Amino acid sequence: MHAPSIWGILVVAVVVVLLFGRGKISGMMGEVASGIKAFQKGMRDDDKPVERVATTSEVDARETERKDV
Repeated sequence: MHAPSIWGILVVAVVVVLLFGRGKISGMMGEVASGIKAFQKGMRDDDKPVERVATTSEVDARETERKDV
């Protein structure tokens, strides 16, 4: 099995441009880029520590400790 020649790659590129047109290809690439950016932003957000929210039982326990003092 051999690698495709430059002529084969050019023929495939021309067929793709004729079928989809330049506008659709650039639009798809823009959507792919925005998807990648959203994924990277989501990965950065996962690295941030999540603030812990106190449960009602913990709040009740703190209130009873204050009353005892």
